[in-house]
Amino acid sequence: ATQSGFGRSGSVNWDTTPKTATFTGVSGNGYFVNTTAGVVTANLPASPSAGDIMAVVDYAGTADTNNITIGRNGHKIEGGDSDLTIDVNRAAFGLVYYNVANGWLFIEK
Repeated sequence: ATQSGFGRSGSVNWDTTPKTATFTGVSGNGYFVNTTAGVVTANLPASPSAGDIMAVVDYAGTADTNNITIGRNGHKIEGGDSDLTIDVNRAAFGLVYYNVANGWLFIEK
């Protein structure tokens, strides 16, 4: 199957520098998040277009103690108006932006 009209396609490019403090992601990137020292907020891009993607992984395995918050940055996540809290060790997932009504949708869990 092929897709068209969605902007970026394929996998993310991994930023291998661990994120240990609040940051705003860039479409097309994946991030290793280290919550060993405390909660980390990963904000989704502020001006997404259909097909934009972003991924996050709890590489240190500490998200159950110090959560990863996915900040929606003014857009919906799975059609909802709340930020997402990741509280499972080693959680890894990707999100793709669809539209204003649905916002960011999971592509991997």
